[in-house]
Amino acid sequence: MLDSHELQLTLTADRAKLAPLQAALKIDTLSNYIEELEARSQEEGFWTDIAKATALQKELTDLKKQQSAFLNLGQQLDDLQVGLDLAEVSEANEQTELLEEVQSGLKDWQDAYTELQLETLFTDKLDDKNTILTLHAGAGGTEAQDWVLMLYRMYTRFAEKMNFTCKELNLVEGEEAGIKSVSFSVSGPHAYGWLKSEHGVHRLVRISPFDASGRRHTSFASCEVLPELDKTIEITIRPEDLRVDTYRSTGKGGQHVNKTDSAVRLTHLPTGIVAACQAERSQIQNRETAMKMLQAKLYKLALEQQKASIDDLKGEQLDIAWGSQIRSYVFCPYTLVKDHRTEYEDIDVEGVMDGNLKPFVYAYLQQKAGLTTCKK
Repeated sequence: MLDSHELQLTLTADRAKLAPLQAALKIDTLSNYIEELEARSQEEGFWTDIAKATALQKELTDLKKQQSAFLNLGQQLDDLQVGLDLAEVSEANEQTELLEEVQSGLKDWQDAYTELQLETLFTDKLDDKNTILTLHAGAGGTEAQDWVLMLYRMYTRFAEKMNFTCKELNLVEGEEAGIKSVSFSVSGPHAYGWLKSEHGVHRLVRISPFDASGRRHTSFASCEVLPELDKTIEITIRPEDLRVDTYRSTGKGGQHVNKTDSAVRLTHLPTGIVAACQAERSQIQNRETAMKMLQAKLYKLALEQQKASIDDLKGEQLDIAWGSQIRSYVFCPYTLVKDHRTEYEDIDVEGVMDGNLKPFVYAYLQQKAGLTTCKK
């Protein structure tokens, strides 16, 4: 346990972090902006455009939450200072108890500070959107398909820890085991901002359970991350540019398989981009969901074209193999998960596969913001 002097130094250092955070969150002007949004929400005809009204209400709720969280940080430090001052004049037994409470409180404060600081790193205009992830098996055959299944579980566990909601949209099972590809939506505050760092190729190194000789295998899978567009962003697709294919949903048999051609696959002919959905009960619902996925893909393509040619973009996405990975997950001969962009690493492979991705996301966002990152 830290002594009172060390705790005071920690508390003073933590208090110094508030000023930069206050500037980043624009707390000084936030109250006026919140009042402005509240006034707009009371205007006549506000709900005429439901999509814009809903977006404004969401922004207002998020800003109030940020403001309250920042004010709570200052209050918590004030309370901890009182506890530390009280410990200085207390008897030995009571002093020890108070110092333990202060040390525990400082740890909780640091966690709350980190959570709020993360929100200052969500600077892209799409970060607050929900997201759609698509996983594809790459080099490695059955082993790669099992790797997709493992990644699917990792992301759903991460979503659970974040209190996000997952919904499976389309799944193609592997021939022997695992999954060839799967698309699923993740809904929650800043879902796209949290998961956009996962876009790229993921590499697995382990002793394959599918190899009777017990040899070490390397497998690859790609993760595509798209923002789920709402009605405030319009993407127009001409009917003549769209091919619609219907087919029966795949599954494990029995009640899990549709008896009609309710699954829908949409192909955007000018780009060759495909989106499919089989999760809904009706063909109409599947088409609506597939259209949302296609619009998101086309929107992201349009954004990427501002930075690179289509040929460069396709080359980057199609190369799901050695040398293109953003992160490696090594189970043997040692345990290590390493992000090759930020150099952040963690030896707790099982923990990462159970959804403990926050440190990797934090390192990525810090690097993107030009801040220093570090290894675990």
